[in-house]
Amino acid sequence: MTNSYQKDAEHFLRYETQFHLGMMVTEQSHPKTRGLSGKLAEDTVAGLIMLLSVDEDLPPVARKTLESIPFHNLCNDILATLETGNRVFFSGCGATGRLAILLDAAHRKFCAKNSERFPEYRDYFETLAEQTLAVMTGGDFALIRSVESFEDYIVFGKRQLSDAGIKTGDCLVAVSEGGETSSVIGTIHAALETGLKTHFLFNNPSEILVQKIERSRQVIEDSRVNIVNLTTGAMAVAGSTRMQAVTIEMLVVGLAFESALTEHLRKTLPQHLVQKIVPIPQTPLEGLERFEYLLRQLRKQNNLKTLAEITDFEYSVYHAHGLITYFPDEYSIDIFTDTTERSPTFKIPPFRSTREKESPPSWAFVKDPVRTTPEAWKNLLGRTPCCLTWQSEDYRNMNVAENIIAHPPEIGIDILYTYKIGNEEDLSRFAVVPNAAVAFLTGQKEIKHLTETTQWFQAFRKAGEHFETRSAIAIGSERPNSVTAEWNGGIFFIEVDLPESPLDLFAHLAAKLILNNISTAAMGKLGRLNSNWMAYVDATNKKLIDRSIRLVAELTGFDYDTSCLAIFKTLHEMNSWSEERRKTISPVAYTIEQIKRETVCPVRNNMLIKDDNG
Repeated sequence: MTNSYQKDAEHFLRYETQFHLGMMVTEQSHPKTRGLSGKLAEDTVAGLIMLLSVDEDLPPVARKTLESIPFHNLCNDILATLETGNRVFFSGCGATGRLAILLDAAHRKFCAKNSERFPEYRDYFETLAEQTLAVMTGGDFALIRSVESFEDYIVFGKRQLSDAGIKTGDCLVAVSEGGETSSVIGTIHAALETGLKTHFLFNNPSEILVQKIERSRQVIEDSRVNIVNLTTGAMAVAGSTRMQAVTIEMLVVGLAFESALTEHLRKTLPQHLVQKIVPIPQTPLEGLERFEYLLRQLRKQNNLKTLAEITDFEYSVYHAHGLITYFPDEYSIDIFTDTTERSPTFKIPPFRSTREKESPPSWAFVKDPVRTTPEAWKNLLGRTPCCLTWQSEDYRNMNVAENIIAHPPEIGIDILYTYKIGNEEDLSRFAVVPNAAVAFLTGQKEIKHLTETTQWFQAFRKAGEHFETRSAIAIGSERPNSVTAEWNGGIFFIEVDLPESPLDLFAHLAAKLILNNISTAAMGKLGRLNSNWMAYVDATNKKLIDRSIRLVAELTGFDYDTSCLAIFKTLHEMNSWSEERRKTISPVAYTIEQIKRETVCPVRNNMLIKDDNG
């Protein structure tokens, strides 16, 4: 075993240098949040203030971007694509892949809503709905569970986009927080080969990527690619690009698409109808002002108090080894995005399918109380799921690792449906105590479920009757006047304005900011942060292996090479563990614990490793 892990470590050090990413801005520690885990342990509100303060870095960069030529190129190409009846593809991986799915789904729901409102234009809106598509690395299955190693391959991105049926005249909007994700870069290569209008958005300085990462240089320096650089600095938690990086990406791409869509509607529909569909049109800069106002609202004292209460509630349930099940109405995708990303970020059990009877249940899960699982997936996405059915021969032809060829990942639609996110009863969610059913309601229309006997409320009542605690997170501008006895855990109300827009962009931004900060703070209170570093990060792909190595180096004082050897020793040892143990123990945390036992590490004050809780 020793020779094996040493060889793997040496191979990573010598031949995987294109995945050594410590020089990237998004991988650094933010000065505003140093000592975050200690602050959260002392005072949840104070910790949340630290987390939220980093979002202040976003508006200046967004303003500069919205006034730039690359942004206007993006808007113009989306508009031209819609006008010619072609398709806009959003591609991404991990957090940006889930953003791609959200943008596609929000557009489709906009079309479905207006098709119902104006039946005489049903054909128009049904056609318009099909003019977007998300291409997430690993397919739609990856929305609910990360697909290991897929982001490491350029060829996977190329194949997925090609399989989607791209043609000249289409438009690709590729998003990668780091600017180096191989699979996303693969979609750019496929787009260029087919003659698509191609855009690339990322969050690190172009000059660093061009100098250090060859795959990034190839596309950044290609004159056919419109580069939209969104570098804002370090994340609130080092390397946690699901936070500020994806927030500004959602804002910028969302404003670009809404601007183009509104202009397209003006050109193709009667003006009186457009005024009903988009009653308060906005420019991208006006959208930025609304975003800035949202940030200010979240930092109001009453909202900080509520966010802290939700954080402490989640912490108390998880600390007691309990489970939380979220029940959203129309904002399922926002819950899925945050809860799925918790697993690799904090090494907690991933979502569990009905086939995995022996696996530990996920700490959080999402259920649609109204619809069956297939119906819930279709409602969530606005379409039938797009899943991958590649076989061993496909992987062999793409010349990928032998272990993938020998054991193709099971990520087809039939497997997706074994994750019972619908109204089917799941005894495992309330088989342990404590357990909680938490409604997640966004906007005044949904908040009515708290006070009126709607179809959703009746379905939630039935689904929640077995849970020990029933609570609700309500996001909107008006607090509900009264609550029923159903909500024995209380109502957490977050007061923010959610102005209407075609994609309901500000509702999605509010949900994202709230969920990201709550989940990060709760995990910090559980000890899964060390200062502002992800002490429990998983190592399921080359980027995460590199991040794990750098984290071990940061927390032990060892150099990169020594930390690399230690991580690979752990990864090899973990191969012999039970599945349950592998899914719940972080290779980083385990490596550091092993080092603690074996030696006195050359860390601060020559003491054994400590986080800032002592």
